Order: sequence, then C-alpha cells, then structure tokens
Amino acid sequence: MYRYSNGQISLADFKQPMGMNLKEDNRWVKKAQIIPWNEIEKKYAALFTNRKGNVAKSVHLALGACIIQAEYGYSDEETALQIQENPYLQYFCGYPGYDDKKLPFDPSLMVYFRKRLTPEILGSVNEMIIAKATKSDEKDGENEKAAEKAEESESVDDDDSNNSDNDNDNDNDNDSDNDKSDDSDDDPDNGSGTANIPENSGTMIIDATCAPSNIRYPQDVSLLDDAREEAEKLIDELHSPEDGRKPRTYRKLAHKDYLKYARCRKHNAKMTRKAIGKQLSYLRRDLDAIDKKLDLGKALNSRQAERLKTIRTIYDQQKYMYDRHTHTVPDRIVSVSQPFIRPIVRGKAAKPVEFGAKLDISVVDGWTRLEYFSFDAYNEAMNLKEITKRFLKREGHYPSRILADKIYRNRENLRYCKERGIRLSGPALGRPKKDEIRDKAQDYRDECERVEVERRFSLAKRKCGMGLVTAKLRETAAHVIAMSVLVLNLRKIHRAFWQLLNFLLELLGLGGELGVVQ
Repeated sequence: MYRYSNGQISLADFKQPMGMNLKEDNRWVKKAQIIPWNEIEKKYAALFTNRKGNVAKSVHLALGACIIQAEYGYSDEETALQIQENPYLQYFCGYPGYDDKKLPFDPSLMVYFRKRLTPEILGSVNEMIIAKATKSDEKDGENEKAAEKAEESESVDDDDSNNSDNDNDNDNDNDSDNDKSDDSDDDPDNGSGTANIPENSGTMIIDATCAPSNIRYPQDVSLLDDAREEAEKLIDELHSPEDGRKPRTYRKLAHKDYLKYARCRKHNAKMTRKAIGKQLSYLRRDLDAIDKKLDLGKALNSRQAERLKTIRTIYDQQKYMYDRHTHTVPDRIVSVSQPFIRPIVRGKAAKPVEFGAKLDISVVDGWTRLEYFSFDAYNEAMNLKEITKRFLKREGHYPSRILADKIYRNRENLRYCKERGIRLSGPALGRPKKDEIRDKAQDYRDECERVEVERRFSLAKRKCGMGLVTAKLRETAAHVIAMSVLVLNLRKIHRAFWQLLNFLLELLGLGGELGVVQ
C-alpha cells in the first residue's frame, strides 16, 4: 500500500529546532529542488497495486536514501544513521522537520528500495531530471534573448522602422509563395522516407565499459572449494538425527588439501591439475549424498535449490574442462554466491579481464544516459543502431555526428550512418588509399571531444559507486549501475549552479571563487 506525500516543501517550511539555521545554498537543498518529485511519485506509486497492508516508505525517502548511498558509498546501516543525524539529508529525503529520535527505516529495507527502483524506473527518473534542467536552461536563454531584442528595438530610429515595415509588406507576398513551395517539398507523400525528419544536428558520444563486482578473483581450485563447502552446508540441512549416521564427506581432509595448494607460492600445471581433480572427487561425493537425501523425500527451499543448481553447474563446467584439458567453457560461472557474473575480456593493460556487468552509455550535451547493460559479454558495436533510434525518438532528429571507438566502425554501422547523413568518427576501414587525404585536424578534434565519455566513466567509478558494485543480487547490482548514471547528472546540475554563482560574483566584483566538490 502506498500513500502520496505532500511533495517537496520549501526550506522555510522545514521545522528546525531553536538555534538551527539551514542554508539555502547547501548542495542537498539544491538537489532536492532540482528533482521532479511529483512526477516520480506517480510512477513509483504504480508499483503498489495492493490497497491493504502497511504503508510503504515514500519515494522521497526510498530514492533519496539510494542517491545518498551512491554519492558517499555508505553501507546500508551507515546510510540510515547518516539520515538520522544530518538535517540536510532529512530535508532531501522529504522530512517535514528535523527528527533524530529514531532511524528513518530499518537498514534491511535498502534491499527492497533497490529492487523496486529498477533500471527502467531510474532511466525514466533520469529523463525527468534532464528535461527539467534543460527546460530551465532554455528559459534563461529566452530571457537573455528577449532583453537583447528589447535593447536593439530601442536603438532603432522611427524612420528606419517605417522603411522596414514597407519592405516587409512587399516581401510578405513572396514569402507566402515560397512557403507553399516549401510545403510541397516537405510533403511526406512525395515518396521520401525522411521527409518528416528535420536536418541532423547535435553530437552523440558513445562507449562501453565494465562495472566490476566485488568478488574474489576466480581460480578453479578456490571455486571448487567454495562449491564443496556450500554442498556440505546443504547436507547438514538435509540430515536429521533420526536418519542415522551422517554421510561421510571428508570435509577436514578436503580443506587440508585445499590449504596445501593455496599456501604454496608457486603453482605448476601438474600441481594445479592434481588439486582440481581432488576437489572434483570431494564435490562429486557430496552431490551424490545430496541426491540420496532428496530421493528419501527431503526437500530444499527455493534459495537452497537455486544454490544446488549453481553447484551442479560448476561441477559440470569444471569436469568438462578437466577431462578435455581446456580452460574455456560457455557461460562460465566465476562465483558461487553470484552465479550471474561472467568474465568480460576488456584487453586493458592493467586488467585484461574484469568480472561484472558490461554497459553502454551515451553523452549528449553533457548529459549521460545508460543505453544498455548485460552481465554476459557482447559486442558493443551491435547496439549503435538502437542507440541512434532512441536519439531520434527523444530529439526528433538524427545526430549530425557520432563519436565512438574504432570497434563501432564496422561495415554495417558505416552503411547505416551514411544512409542517414550521420558522420561516424574514425579512420576508414582497410588500407588507406594512395591518394587519400585525411583531415587530421578534424580527427584530432573528434578524439578530444570523445574524451568526455571517458571522463564520465572515471567520475562514475571514482565517486558514484560504479567502480566496485557490492550488491549481491542481479536486480540490486543493476540498480547500482543505473543509479550511478543518475547521480552523474545530478552532479552536473550542481556544478553548473556553482559555476553560475561564481560568474555572478565576478560580475558584481565581489571576487573569490567558490570550490566545487566532485
């Protein structure tokens, strides 16, 4: 059950104890005023179809707590404590006044917040924030243009204005004829498929990266040891004293064999293969014991059954590689607790392989959007068409150019962009022609502007939680990635506000430059 709140109150209406004086220019006050809470609440309330039961926490508190956690990297417990202690954070989360008597919610509710705020919902919230910010920028630009036009109109003489009026009267007839001819050219029934699409404009920057998850670097021996320990826990759950003697698992001997291998500094191929073979035999014995218990009528809950399925898959994959003397297998599991994570080959010097979700983002006019993400490896060049179509649907026209990495310049993408008048940055495919003259200055400008997407990745990984995803579930890990992109845009708005304030201070001659925390 969900109950609508009263929306974002002003700071003057926020109840403060005697002696407390919150400032209007605080960053959390500005962020609270930037976010369109009423529109977001309508979308969030649609998730609660049941009209009975306890009242759910408001979207102010749920989304606000997730933004605070992504901003500072707090744990669930620390996030609740910080909201309890900080009046600015309470104002951001929709409190009517300062209250530090109790926690705003149980820290375990953060998991439900992350599950409810899916990447699709956060993507819609991101678009609402961008639309509100760009709308305010357009209003400021219109006010400036209106002021300039007013000044120009005052400086024009009366005689000149009369002459211009006469000229305009003569030109109106010609303009009407020209408009008719233009309308006939833009008629969508004239057979051209792009008649209703305006001229291309704007620049879109796209790139892909990996958001690594917080797992131990996977090795075959350690992965089998983890699977064996989980299988032994399932045996302990399935066994009861009236069943008689517990099945023999040799857990102490198996752990001793693992430590013997793990504590050795140098591992050769023979030693590693021998350790894998031993762990496979121990795990096979445990799985046979579990099957016997299940045949007797024992049952596992859904979570335990899912864990058993993961253990069986790990055994089958490791057995396949062990028997065939290979190190590759499709859909390889690298973590028992997070079986959805796959190895992502990136080819970087520091980290050639990363373990986490792969994602595509686009940057348009400084605004960042999450275009696609998956825990399976994929070729990012296959998503360029879909990203371009979303740009067309959002802006009403195609971009004039797309700045992307070389991997996006395949024949299919080049043909797609050429048919629509889009310039895809980068060198041509194949060997350079003998008489070809490349515009090196244009290539250099494109590469310099493409760096903007690398800055977005760097800031998202250093400051917004994308650098190490600590969430354990597929849904919550996806939430963390989408939330980091949303926080990126909130930081951009906050930084633009302080830049405007610095400009006004310099204009008024007050001096001094305000620092902006990134």
